[in-house]
Amino acid sequence: MVFTHDTEVSLQAAVTLANSALAPDTLESVEDLDAFYAEFDYTGRRDGDRAELDRVRAIRPALYELLTASRDDAVALVNAMLADTAAVPQLVRHDVWDWHLHAVEPERDFPTRILVETAMAMIDVIRSDEMSRLGVCADDTCNGVVLDLSRNRSRRFCSTTCGNRNAVAAYRARQSAG
Repeated sequence: MVFTHDTEVSLQAAVTLANSALAPDTLESVEDLDAFYAEFDYTGRRDGDRAELDRVRAIRPALYELLTASRDDAVALVNAMLADTAAVPQLVRHDVWDWHLHAVEPERDFPTRILVETAMAMIDVIRSDEMSRLGVCADDTCNGVVLDLSRNRSRRFCSTTCGNRNAVAAYRARQSAG
């Protein structure tokens, strides 16, 4: 494990959310947001309406910017996110999770909690100088964010689709050259 479990989950959620804005958009309905909420074990307030969905969709560019920033630029973005949301880190334990950090009350709106949890996760990434774990997809036709939590740092593509597309293209290039 590169980071603590809660940091990894927050990073995975942020990458999923940032990449959901790519074509085709995978966050178009309240049901899509419900599935996202459940997949990443979020807790706390949920409005479950179109307004909340629109607010979550609106933070995707900020997440993308943070996840693809240089280390020094990421510091400024994290600090701004934490200041703007009046984050107050505290240890909490709930449900199946042992002690971990939350920096915003569970009653705050879902988009704010996503931003704060992502900023807190990025603190671990920045402090451990692991920004190379984040990047942009190696597929020339894709701008998806890649989170590489592998031991050997070998992940290059944001999805299996992009990886397969490039493998097929490389295979075809070898076949036509041979």
